Amino acid sequence: MLIETLSTFPQMFDAVMQSSMMRIAQEKGILEFVSHDLRDWTHDRHRTTDDDPYGGGSGLVMKCEPIYEALDDLALANQQVPKPYCVFMSPAGRPFSDQAASNLALKPRLLFVCGHYEGIDERAYDLADEVISIGDYVLTSGELASMVVIDAVVRKLEGVLGDATSALDESFCASLLEYPHFTRPSVYRGKEVPEVLLSGNHAAIALWRRKQSLERTLRLRPDLIDKARSQGSLDKDDWDFLDSLSKVPISGDEALS
Repeated sequence: MLIETLSTFPQMFDAVMQSSMMRIAQEKGILEFVSHDLRDWTHDRHRTTDDDPYGGGSGLVMKCEPIYEALDDLALANQQVPKPYCVFMSPAGRPFSDQAASNLALKPRLLFVCGHYEGIDERAYDLADEVISIGDYVLTSGELASMVVIDAVVRKLEGVLGDATSALDESFCASLLEYPHFTRPSVYRGKEVPEVLLSGNHAAIALWRRKQSLERTLRLRPDLIDKARSQGSLDKDDWDFLDSLSKVPISGDEALS
């Protein structure tokens, strides 16, 4: 996969993309990453990428001209891969999710356009294949938001994680939160690791983990239980366990669905 970013601060990506799984993915040849400086598509001596907003108001707005010119050039720059799938980061975008990460991981080439200041000239959004938000809050830079999305996407790529099943077990993959994790020592300051995890009984461990995942989801994110039900991710045993917690009303028909 080729992932590119278009930004006025391309150096912000250096530490993230040269560390941990992002670095390993590139070393394995699974990922190619390129950060482009939007200022390379400006034509004045100050390399201006922003200007005062029409109609007045505070802050600066990123100009649409360099973004249009950059995307024109980048679409033609690498003929070995398809035209980039263009993603804009914005609080007004579609909420990001694990499913959205999986969908993006199927694209051979992604280009993230990162806003800054008060935002981007609205006309540039005509170039977007998708507009994504990582939450109901505002960041200073789209670079930070795009790093979150890139990380979530890259770990979905085959061969990036050491354990091929790791991504399948993580939170939200089955619309449930992940079960709790423990490692050595087995006892620390009087806090013991659950005995079942030390038993070597893989079936019992799997059942414990499933119940922990269900209980944690119901307690912390009950909205995800409804989502899991709509997706058919819960079986009769799951519903029986949820019913036993006496926290949600489960009808007989729902338990058998």
